[in-house]
Amino acid sequence: MHLIHLTPFDLALAALLVLALVPLSLRLRLEIARPLLIAALRTTVQLLLVGLVLKAVFANVHLLWIGAISLLMLLLAGREVMARQRRRLAGWWGFGVGTLSMFVSSFAVTLLALIVVIGPQPWYQPQYAIPLLGMLLGNTMNGIAIAMDRLTQEAWQQRAVIEGRLMLGQDWSRAIGDIRRDSMRGGLIPIINAMAAAGIVSLPGMMTGQILAGSPPVEAVKYQILIMFLIAAGTGFGTVGAVWAGSWRLFDERQRLRLDRLRP
Repeated sequence: MHLIHLTPFDLALAALLVLALVPLSLRLRLEIARPLLIAALRTTVQLLLVGLVLKAVFANVHLLWIGAISLLMLLLAGREVMARQRRRLAGWWGFGVGTLSMFVSSFAVTLLALIVVIGPQPWYQPQYAIPLLGMLLGNTMNGIAIAMDRLTQEAWQQRAVIEGRLMLGQDWSRAIGDIRRDSMRGGLIPIINAMAAAGIVSLPGMMTGQILAGSPPVEAVKYQILIMFLIAAGTGFGTVGAVWAGSWRLFDERQRLRLDRLRP
């Protein structure tokens, strides 16, 4: 199948659709015109830059380059997790909890997939390693951000309930148990919805991209199933780890609720 190449004019036509939202948002007073334009500009610049970087990396396969790019992706994802929370843990905890959880979950799942399941040679082949890690980090980042935001917000709003439970003799884990479970559930809802709707409501991005690039549909489906399962595992383990660490941080060694450890 012949690959159809897009021209700058094709991309400009698609950009006009986004620009058409600006006057509409201004008229409706949605206050999203500026963020929308900035996001569209960032998307364009960031993807063009990463395309150039990946072109160079694909031409010079080396584990050191792959590791440096992976570390940069992890640090930027950790920053985005922290930036999306209305109330976040103060100090390095705000950045460290999400980043460490993504490192343990996403990197472990990616290594498992590369070495055991897919098996490219070498195992860190950037054609497989970078896109796979990017998809896992992106989805795990969303799950952790949602879960941590819900955890800190609910802890702040229900502080009287938590302190009442502590006064009745419950330990910190039981006192915040309901909030912790709801936070974990909230972080996992997006990937559960994505898996439930895949193939019925929507065609996932990786599968669509492979089909557009000329891959056989059945082969694209097999890769998409693999990716969905890996994303679910990475998001699940990452979310659980981040929420457990975050909820533990909200209490001191005397099991007192410490909301002064949150930064508004």
